[in-house]
Amino acid sequence: MIKPREKTPDLNIQLVNGTQWKLSEQSPKNFTMILFYRGKHCPVCKKQLQELQASLSKFTERGVNVIAMSSDTEEVAQQTYKEWNIKDVPLGYGLPIEEARKWGLFISKGIKDEPEHFIEPGLFILTPESTVYWESIQSMPFGRPEFKDVLGGIDYILKADYPARGEA
Repeated sequence: MIKPREKTPDLNIQLVNGTQWKLSEQSPKNFTMILFYRGKHCPVCKKQLQELQASLSKFTERGVNVIAMSSDTEEVAQQTYKEWNIKDVPLGYGLPIEEARKWGLFISKGIKDEPEHFIEPGLFILTPESTVYWESIQSMPFGRPEFKDVLGGIDYILKADYPARGEA
C-alpha cells in the first residue's frame, strides 16, 4: 500500500483511442485522479464510469486530470468504450495484476463470467508530483466514493489549502 504523501509507481498504460498514457508525463493544474475499475463484467463499474462521464467537466474545471483503467484486454476495453456512455473518459486497459498490487489494490479470482483475475476498485488523487494525496481502495464492488463527495472534498482542499492526511 502506498501511503499519502508517498510517490506512486509510474504507470504506462494503453488507451482505447490508440494512445499511451504515462503518469510521469501528467501535468495537471491541481491533481490527477486515477479510477481503477473491475472491468466490463461489472455493472457497478458501468454505473460509476457513466457517472464519471457526467461529472467530467466538473473535474476539469477544478484542474483535475482524469483517467479510468482496468486489467481488461484491449478487445474487452474497446467493447466497454463502445457500449457504455463514457465517450470522453480516457479509458486504459491491460493493467498488469503485478502493477495493481504495487498500488495496494485488491485482486479477485473470477467467478461465473468474470476474467480469471481482475482488480477491485480504487480511486487515487495524486499531486502534480505523483504523490498520493487521497486514496480509496475497496475489496468489493460496493461502497465506492460518490463523485459529488469527491468534488466537494477537492473544493475544500483547494479553498483551505488542506494537507494530505493518513501518512503517519
